[in-house]
Amino acid sequence: MTAVREQLPEGRYGRGRDADARADRTLKRAGVVLGAVAVVLVGWFGWAKITGTQVSGEVIKFQVVSDSAVQVHIEVLKDAGTTAVCTLRSVSEDGDEVGRRDVRLSAHRSQIDTVLTIRTTARGTSAELVGCQPA
Repeated sequence: MTAVREQLPEGRYGRGRDADARADRTLKRAGVVLGAVAVVLVGWFGWAKITGTQVSGEVIKFQVVSDSAVQVHIEVLKDAGTTAVCTLRSVSEDGDEVGRRDVRLSAHRSQIDTVLTIRTTARGTSAELVGCQPA
């Protein structure tokens, strides 16, 4: 009678099952480590975005100086080392925008009180702070 072999010939078809299991465990560990690093990075950047530098401002008062200028007194709150960019605009009596100005505030203080002039194309009747953000 002929003997029937149940195992594959040694070394003929690659590594054995133990080596495959070992490689699978190594890949699983690498995947878990990379996944954990990705979760930490996403959390870190998300936290930085949420708690990032806040800049806020408000118009204290404004005065129409002439048909071509409006003077605006603003107060801006920010972190001491942050540079802020604030956008101001002036509108006419019928609501059309007649002047706009972007102001860069880089003083190393947390509170900035300043008076600015917006040049206008027609008589402005009001001035407003459109918004402030970190530069």
